Amino acid sequence: MRIGIFTDAYTPYISGLVTSVVTLKRALEKKGHEVYIVTANLETYHYDYDEEERVLRIPGIPTGIYNARLTSIYPIQAVNKIKSWKLEVIHSQTEFAIGLFARLFAKQFNIPLVHTYHTMYEDYTHYITHGHFDKSSKKIVEYLTKFYCDKTATELIVPTNKTYKLFKDKYKYEKNIHIVPTGMDVEKFFKENIDKKEVESLRKQLNISKRDIVIIFVGRLGEEKNVQFLLKAHQKLIKKIPNLKLLIVGDGPDRENYEKMSEDLKITKNVIFTGKIAWEDIAKYYQLSHIFATASVTETQGLTVIEAMAAGVSPVCIKDEAFLNVITNNLNGFIFETEQDYQDIVTLLAKKKNERERVGQQARIQAEHFSSEQFAENVLLVYRHAIKNKNKYRFGIWSKITKKIKGEE
Repeated sequence: MRIGIFTDAYTPYISGLVTSVVTLKRALEKKGHEVYIVTANLETYHYDYDEEERVLRIPGIPTGIYNARLTSIYPIQAVNKIKSWKLEVIHSQTEFAIGLFARLFAKQFNIPLVHTYHTMYEDYTHYITHGHFDKSSKKIVEYLTKFYCDKTATELIVPTNKTYKLFKDKYKYEKNIHIVPTGMDVEKFFKENIDKKEVESLRKQLNISKRDIVIIFVGRLGEEKNVQFLLKAHQKLIKKIPNLKLLIVGDGPDRENYEKMSEDLKITKNVIFTGKIAWEDIAKYYQLSHIFATASVTETQGLTVIEAMAAGVSPVCIKDEAFLNVITNNLNGFIFETEQDYQDIVTLLAKKKNERERVGQQARIQAEHFSSEQFAENVLLVYRHAIKNKNKYRFGIWSKITKKIKGEE
C-alpha cells in the first residue's frame, strides 16, 4: 500500500506526535508498505525532499507558538510531487495547515482520508487567549474540531477511551471512531538494550550519584503539563529525603519560569533541567531514574509513561483517564489525586527498593502490549476501512474550496 502521512511536525523536532508518526512509518515499512511524509520545514524556508526517507518538507512562516510553522494550505509546488506517489490512502495527523492541505489534496484526487486526533485543544487555548475569553475560545475550538474531524475525514482514529468519550458524548460525533493506542518501539527502552557505559557517562555529566533517588519527568515544558506541581511537592519531599533528585527532560515556553520557580523554592541542588534532548538519547535518561512522575491532565495517551514503563521505571501519575488505561494502581504503577498522595507514594518508592523493583517489573510487562507491530496492524485495518468507504461521504464544501484554489470558479 502507498500511504501518505501529513503532519505539522517531524524529526528532528521532538514531541509525542513525532514519536507516534516515526513509529508508525517504521512499522508500516517493516510490513512492506511505502510510506511518504508531508510536513512543515521547521528549519529553513525552502522545499526539501529526502528521496531515501520519502520525506517532503514544505516551507512556512513561524507562528510564535513554540516551533510551529504555518504553511500554505495548498502549496502548488508540492502537488505534482505528491501526485507522482500515487497514494492509496492519506493519513492526517494535524488539524492545521498541513492538515488542511491533506484534506484538499484527498478531495481533489479522490483519495480516502484517515485522521488521528492527538491533542485536547481545549486545554491549550491559553497560548492564544492568555486567559481572556476562555469560555468562548473553547467553544470555537469545539466547533473547529468537529468540522475538521466530522466533515472532512473518512475515518477517525483516537488513541484512548478518554478521547472517544469526548467525541461521542460531548461532540456528538456520528461517524466511525477507531480507538487505536499509539504504539512504540518498546525494545528501544529495555534496560538490556542500553549501553551501560553511556549511562554512567551521562550520570557523571548530570552530577547524579549512585546514592541519589531520581524522579524523571519527560515532556514539553508548557503550562498544561503542570510541572509546577512536581516542583512544589519536591520542596517538601527533599526535607525528608535529601538525596531525592528531580530530572526534568525537555524544553518549552515555560522552561525559564520553572527554573525561576526552583530558585524561589530553594531546590536548585535537587532539580536538573536538561533542555532539549535528541529522541535517540531519551532511553538513557530513563536508565538514570527510579520513578517517573507526571501531573498533567491534558494527555490523550501519555507516551512518555509507556516509555518509562518499558525502561522498568515505576510510574506515578495523576488520576486521569489517559493514564488509567495503562496503569493498574499498585500493580504496575501508582495513581494519585492530591499532593499528599503524591508525596506518600514517592516516599514509599524512594525508601523501599524492593517495592520499586516489583512495580518496575510489572510496568515493563504492561509496556510490551504497546508494540509498534500491533500499532501498525491496527492502523492498517482502519486504512482498509477508509478505502472501502471512500465514496460514502461526499464533502461539498471541500469541492468548492478546491475549485476556488484552482481558479475554476
